[in-house]
Order: sequence, then C-alpha cells, then structure tokens
Amino acid sequence: MKLTALDIQQQRFRTRFRGFDIREVDAFLDLTADSFAQLLAENDSLRDRIDRLEHELLGYKQREETFKKAMLNSQQAIDQMKKNAQQSADLVVAEAEVKAEKILNSAHQRLGRLQEDIQELKRQRVQIEAQIRSILDGHSRLLEMGVEASKARDREDTKVQVLKKT
Repeated sequence: MKLTALDIQQQRFRTRFRGFDIREVDAFLDLTADSFAQLLAENDSLRDRIDRLEHELLGYKQREETFKKAMLNSQQAIDQMKKNAQQSADLVVAEAEVKAEKILNSAHQRLGRLQEDIQELKRQRVQIEAQIRSILDGHSRLLEMGVEASKARDREDTKVQVLKKT
C-alpha cells in the first residue's frame, strides 16, 4: 500500500484511557504529513530530473553514435580518396611510360631512317664524284685531243707555210 501525505493527515487513532494527547499526535501527524509531502515532491522532482537526464544521455549517446559513424564514413572516404589518388597516379605513370616508350620507338625509327638517308647520300656522293671524275676525265681527254689536233693543225699549217715559201 502506497502512503500519501493526505493519508497521514487523515489518520485517526482510537483514544483510550490515559492515551496520547490528541493535539500533540495531530501536530506530529501534520508535521509528518508535511515532511512526507516534501519528500514525495522532492522524489517526483528527482524522478523527473532522472528522466530528463536519461533522455539527454540518450541524445548524447545517439549523437556520439552519429559522430562515430561520421568519423568512420570520413575515414572510409579518405581511404577511398587515397586509393583513387594512388590509382590515378599509377595510371598517369603508366601513360607516361607508354608515351615515353612511343617517343623512344619513334626516335629509334627516325634515327634508323636518318642513318639510311645518310648512307644513301654517301652512296649518291660517291656516284656523283665518280660521274664528275668521268666527265672531267672525258673533258680532259677532249682537251688533250683538241690540243693534239691543234698541234697537228699547227704542224700542217707550218708545213703549208713552208710549202708556200718554197
């Protein structure tokens, strides 16, 4: 049975011969009822406060859980960003290596073509030199033939003059 302040105030005792002073008992009951009412009010207030604090605590726990999830999500996002950045860096490096290889291959091919061109030009130079020598030799022979022919004409002219003088 739950006792209230009103129960204490309304409590009546039977009186007996040479019993308690009714006024003192009533005053004590009033005092006890007031104290009991105060205790009940304080108890209700403390229960309300406990309920409010438990509710706040629940809110804090929910926020803490939310922050933990946010931190975990942030860490996962950071890890994913690092992974993506590493993959991008690897891809850039791979692309650069492929481009470098292509450039190197192109340079080797160009070098090969240039060496072939140089060899062709050397061959052409040798051919041209031979042709020029041949032409020069031909002209030199023609000049020599012309000189000999001129000497022969001069001799004939000299013979003709000698014959004319005679």
